[in-house]
Amino acid sequence: MTLDADLRVTRDAAFRLDLPLTIAPGEVVALLGPNGAGKTTALRVLAGLLPLTGGHIRLDDQVWDEPPAVLVPAERRPIGVVFQDYLLFNHLSTLDNVAFGLRARGMDRAGARARALDWIDKVGLASHAHARPRSLSGGQAQRVALARALVTQPALLLLDEPLAALDAGTKLHIRAELGRHLAAYDGHTLLVTHDPLDAMVLADRLVIVEHGRVVQEGTPTQVARQPRTDYIAHLVGLNLHRGRAEGTVVHLDSGGTLTIAEPATGPVHVAFSPAAVSLHPDRPTGSPRNTWPVTVAAVEQHAHTVRVHLDGAPSVHADVTAAVVGELRLVPGTRLWAALKATETRTYST
Repeated sequence: MTLDADLRVTRDAAFRLDLPLTIAPGEVVALLGPNGAGKTTALRVLAGLLPLTGGHIRLDDQVWDEPPAVLVPAERRPIGVVFQDYLLFNHLSTLDNVAFGLRARGMDRAGARARALDWIDKVGLASHAHARPRSLSGGQAQRVALARALVTQPALLLLDEPLAALDAGTKLHIRAELGRHLAAYDGHTLLVTHDPLDAMVLADRLVIVEHGRVVQEGTPTQVARQPRTDYIAHLVGLNLHRGRAEGTVVHLDSGGTLTIAEPATGPVHVAFSPAAVSLHPDRPTGSPRNTWPVTVAAVEQHAHTVRVHLDGAPSVHADVTAAVVGELRLVPGTRLWAALKATETRTYST
């Protein structure tokens, strides 16, 4: 059964969601986008917390929402949800939190608790079955929320920023564990996240929305190799420029030119890693490469390197070591030369 959705929501005069979405059985689809893009609206519509104003939501022959005739309420949809802050019931134990959905669907207390215990064991929390949420760590609470969502055997699993509340050390372990459970789940999964690493590691397919519309869709590898917008390029850590190619030269829309490795013609994107941009106090000579004057606009710590924002034609980001920062005295206003080998660029049609 494939989830087939055409999510159309007009919230006000300034925003409209127009999002076609399909999810195959066993597939994990990550929905990404900047704040205000429509990710939360899409999740709320699928969960039955917000009605469509147009389009439809169907799971095989079951219609969940198709205005104006059909609207299945949230409690009658076979869904499981893991919220960003987990929303565990503080007055209930881990066991009763996980059993809650089964009890709400009419299962007897003994049967619900037995199935809940099985899931608590699956997520490695058997010794915490009678603990209250306040005594759990963030990672443990996330696993309880996941068990509560999966214990009812939902057809659709909705994950709303499921790792956002975790610290970096915990997130690494829980991400791997979540991936293991998603791989074993044969239903449909939608992961809403702003974290590109969560999306790249957990999802089979990425759908990126901006201003309520899909701007790019594909496997993590496809999206990472050929970003189509500035937001996506930033998401996957690449410089991205648009221009018109004439042979091995691209005249950039933002100003300046870049020499590329393979000839091309017409409108193109040119992408390259910030690590491929080298900085020099004087214009470099030697092997053929792109060189142009730049001015340091900002310097910031970025993961294990330093990211330098450079104004020029084109303006780019460069990743350098702390030693280079000291050697070149990289502070805002410093004038340098940037260099980029043509072989480090990736060119594809717009």
